[in-house]
Amino acid sequence: MSKGKIAIIMGSQSDLPVMSEAAKVLEELEVKFDLTIVSAHRTPERMMEFATKARDNGYHAIIAGAGGAAHLPGMVAAYTSLPVIGVPVKSSNSIDGWDSVLSILQMPGGVPVATVALNGAKNAGILAAQIVSTFDKSAAKNLDDYKKKMKDKVLKTAEEVEEKGWKSGKVGF
Repeated sequence: MSKGKIAIIMGSQSDLPVMSEAAKVLEELEVKFDLTIVSAHRTPERMMEFATKARDNGYHAIIAGAGGAAHLPGMVAAYTSLPVIGVPVKSSNSIDGWDSVLSILQMPGGVPVATVALNGAKNAGILAAQIVSTFDKSAAKNLDDYKKKMKDKVLKTAEEVEEKGWKSGKVGF
């Protein structure tokens, strides 16, 4: 198990189906994490306390997912010097997800938030594990193994396509 610890936070329970992908990949990579709900709009005091105490609570990075106006990642980044990875979530009140993407992506100078693709919580988990891997050899090895498995899967699929042809429909991930 990794020495690093990641926080996964989201604005509401409706974000959980997307944000659980970060938890799944961190679990697979054996990187410790905690997951909770912290709303920038409905629980601003909780958000501020969470962000200001995150380093003291042993976190090395924070993955923050939010839909709609998506203020959570940026507001958390305003209160901590830890790396914050924003996950724009396409929510029911979203403008096709663009409002979330742009809210997280367009941070002012001095308050960076690393931003992954819309609903890209899996990549956020991998990026957080990569941050931990800079000081944790176990996490680095698990990431190397993960990437090798991806490579092997692609090579196997390429071989199947070349053998069976693209029309067979019997190949792929």
